[in-house]
Order: sequence, then structure tokens, then C-alpha cells
Amino acid sequence: MAAVPQVQTEQGAATALPLVVVLNAGSGATEARERLARVRAALAQAGRPHDLMAVEDPAHLREAADEAVRRARALGGAVVAAGGDGTLNAVAQAVLPSGLPFGVLPQGTFNYFGRSHGLSTDIDQALQGLLRAQPREVPVGRINDRLFLVNASVGLYPQLLEDREAFKARFGRRRWVALGAALLSVLGEHRQCEIDVELAEARRALRTTTLFVGVNPMQLERLGITQAAAARDGRLVCVLVKPVGTRAMLGLLLRGALGQLGEAMAVDSFAFDRLTVVPWRGWPRRRSARAVKVAIDGEVTRLTPPLVFARAEQPLRLLVPPEVVAAGEDGHPSARAVCADAPDASDA
Repeated sequence: MAAVPQVQTEQGAATALPLVVVLNAGSGATEARERLARVRAALAQAGRPHDLMAVEDPAHLREAADEAVRRARALGGAVVAAGGDGTLNAVAQAVLPSGLPFGVLPQGTFNYFGRSHGLSTDIDQALQGLLRAQPREVPVGRINDRLFLVNASVGLYPQLLEDREAFKARFGRRRWVALGAALLSVLGEHRQCEIDVELAEARRALRTTTLFVGVNPMQLERLGITQAAAARDGRLVCVLVKPVGTRAMLGLLLRGALGQLGEAMAVDSFAFDRLTVVPWRGWPRRRSARAVKVAIDGEVTRLTPPLVFARAEQPLRLLVPPEVVAAGEDGHPSARAVCADAPDASDA
């Protein structure tokens, strides 16, 4: 098989379902080595056949994920992603069309996808759960040809994420750094972007600073969005922020931190199955390709309109421990009932 750039591989012994693990080793060399050692030791001790792929450059995650799918197919096994929501997205993007089982070892800051399915953010506990896990179908979202596990958005939110990453690169990955970046983004210029929205064959023009679409019930609950229950039924939820002044925007940021965003007069939200969005005036975009900034599971990219949000036709076959199914309705634990080590609501 073709080699993947900057990826170290290691073969394990064979018994039970083989696991091909893609681990994002790009955030802190010491921590990455420790995570890799724990994964290696747990799988070896369990006698589980495995193939470890440590990706040192996040730019190669998608390439590594494609290679992991090829190896898992050859072994008759599953693909496991170890990292934050962005890493999980990159790997799941390759896994979904293959129909292979998908395992998760949550290692990022927010971990909404893993936590919403009852998967521990502690690496050792997550490994023990993975060794006993079985596939269960879970719904995921799509924006054009891109998968999202948690959310996708356009407008102010992608800019906020870019500012946050720039601050983290300069000052480190600390909570106060993320909060400071968010405040500066909110205090900056807010473009009032005009869009055409097509929903259930009805079309209307709207003004907004941010259009946010969520598929993850835990994050929607933490923000205080009343339609979070619809996400548990596999529907998508749209949150629209109306154009407001700086003081009102700061109030919205506070409401989001307190889990009260859905109560704000400047916020509209609704559940849907398919939504088409056409930005047409005031929207930040590249003139050459007429592409707009889109944030997908915490990573910023560019897509060419129209932007079509919908539930993916094919569910993801997520590997979950047996006890998770009993933790809540349809196997989706409540945002308040799972993971005592979860970040607080300000992480939303």
C-alpha cells in the first residue's frame, strides 16, 4: 500500500475486530507520545489486532484517513480517530462512504461528538470502552459534499474561530486565550450579510451576522436552543443571529455561555431536514471562486454557494460501549448526565 507522508505505523497481534487507529500527534509532542503509548499498551494488553497511524502534520489527516480505510477494509476491521472534533471530522469523512465501523478516542477541548454519545474524554476509560464497543448507527449532517458531526456555520462564527486559532498560536491553548479572542471578534466589525434561504420549497430573504446549523444535541442544549430535542430525532437545527450592535452582541455571547441563547430576541432557531442558503450581498468571500468561509466542526474552510444543509443519507456506524445505549433515549445521553470531566457551558 502507498505510504502516507509523516505517518508512523505499527502492527499489532490479531484476535477479534482489528482496529486501525488514526491519532493526531500534531498538538504537543510530549502529550502525543504519551497518548500513543497508552493506546499501544491497552490494545496490546487486550490482544486486539491493531495498526497505529500517528499523523504529525494535521494537513495530512485526510490522506491518512483514506489510507486507514484501505487498511481496515483489508483487515476486515474498523477505523478509530483519536483527537478533537476536527480530527474526528476528517477521519469520519473518509469512513462514512465505506460503511466501516468508526471508533472515537476523544482528545480535544470540546469533544461534543464523543461526549454526546457517552464516550469518555479520559483516554484510558475511552480505550476500555472501545475494546467492548459495537457499531450503532448515528445520524450526521452534510453541507454540500462535506460531512459535519457537530455543526457547520457561516458569517461571524468562522471569523471567531480563525481569531481564536491565531490567538492560541501566539499565546497558547488556554481558556482565557479563547475567551479573549471571542471578545475581540465580537467587538470588531459585524457585517450584516444578506441571504436567500430556501426551506420546504419556500424562499425568503434574510439578514444575519451568523447562520449556525447544529446536529449535536449536547451542544444545542448547552447553548439553550429549545429545538435540541429535534437533533436527538436526527433532524438539523438552524440558529440565526439577527444584526445587532456591539453591546447586544456581547449580551448574546454571555447568554450562550449561560445556556440561554435561545431566549434572546435577536436569535431565531428552527428544526429542518434540508436548507439551501445563497449568500448574495455583504458576505465575505473570494471574488475568484465566489467561495464563502464556512466553519465545519471547528475547522474553517471555503465552499462555493449554494450551501445545502441536510442530514447525510448514510448514517455513521459509531462504535459505542453496551452501557451507553442504556444511558439515555436512543443511546444519546443528556448533556447534563454524562462526563463529569466535561468543559463548562462557556466552551460552546
